[in-house]
Amino acid sequence: MILGIDTSNYTTSLCLIDGEGHIVNEQRKPLAVETGKQGLQQSTALFQHVKNLPELFEKMGELRQLEAICVSVRPRPVEGSYMPVFLAGESVARTLASSFHIPLYRTSHQEGHIAAGEATAGRAPADEFLAVHLSGGTSDLLLARRRETGYEITRLGSSRDLHAGQFIDRVGVALGLPFPAGPHLEKLASTASEDAQGIRLPSPVEGFNWSFSGPETAARKWIDSGADPAGIARAVEDCIAKGLEKVLLKAMQQTQLRSVLIVGGVAANLHIRRRLLHRLQHPAVGADLFFADPSYSTDNAYGVARIG
Repeated sequence: MILGIDTSNYTTSLCLIDGEGHIVNEQRKPLAVETGKQGLQQSTALFQHVKNLPELFEKMGELRQLEAICVSVRPRPVEGSYMPVFLAGESVARTLASSFHIPLYRTSHQEGHIAAGEATAGRAPADEFLAVHLSGGTSDLLLARRRETGYEITRLGSSRDLHAGQFIDRVGVALGLPFPAGPHLEKLASTASEDAQGIRLPSPVEGFNWSFSGPETAARKWIDSGADPAGIARAVEDCIAKGLEKVLLKAMQQTQLRSVLIVGGVAANLHIRRRLLHRLQHPAVGADLFFADPSYSTDNAYGVARIG
């Protein structure tokens, strides 16, 4: 058995897999955010992880067959990437590995998302592919090459200000939705009427980078004007999809790569998925899109365990 541990900004996650990569047991607990708030301070999130980890381990069952532990210790696989929340998972992983006298492997939260995406997309992308990581803490366009122990990742572009998930959360909270707002905004957007289709938000893109601060300001103006909340929610989805489409078209043209894996919490949005599939898998474009299963688009330890 191999144990994966991930303590992100949003979820405490454990996953136990067997030698063939099948899930034996999995436990996750979202971090609690006060109503009206748009996130957590690192100290508060770290404290919640410390409280959650013993509770989740009590539900994991027998661990005596462990052969290795893998833990995410930083957001991205680049020098200087650091967040205190990952210390909670790393501390427990080091303690267990020392107690059981088994190997401890370290990886990044981003690589865990990519590994979970590959495992749940139904089929694997090419050995070299474009990857998009869209979440509350990351909006990156990546060039990924599969390695025996994870991935070689080059960041091609990212958001210049807000991340896609932050954009959704800020507009969602302004609309009175709970945080994190992703699932609630998607549900609201699904009720948008045709009359609300006149609501539009800009999708600023420069090279491989996009921006969501301007769209957020525009969305707040629509809210202040009394526009239909469902129409505003749908406009947020369309804004993200259009910006991502522009960036991916440029990236595919420059790299000549057609395999694209899209992961992260925002990638669970079905409207964004359908729009990208319709636009980019058109024969004139020729993209081959891969999406993580929606339940593994959000934060999880499955991909971390697979890397282990």
